Amino acid sequence: MIVEIANEGEKFVGFKAVGSVNADDFKSVVIPIVEAFVEKHKTLNYLLQINTELSNFTVGAWLQDAVLGIKVFSKWNRAAIVTDTEGIKTFTELFSKIMIGEFKCFKHDEMEAAVTWVSRENITP
Repeated sequence: MIVEIANEGEKFVGFKAVGSVNADDFKSVVIPIVEAFVEKHKTLNYLLQINTELSNFTVGAWLQDAVLGIKVFSKWNRAAIVTDTEGIKTFTELFSKIMIGEFKCFKHDEMEAAVTWVSRENITP
């Protein structure tokens, strides 16, 4: 499942993936919150903390994640991915080369640094 991470300053939207993650998690939790954030702020600062194995993400979950990326393609400002999985780090580094905005991976013990980094002022005009 995916749960929202509290964010007092409203500088980013944050989520934590735990256990099994499926398409409905993105449709019912992530996408509505992201759309409301982009509507209000005009850009997207996004944090995803992955506390589950990649094998716990269904194909539908990955597709919904891709749909989210496309839907707000021009709105990305920063995305912090918190994980200790090398495969996700490699994918994020590749993904950042084709997307607008900055994408960066952090290890779980760097969560505070991830929040600080993703909370910075917008880099996009």
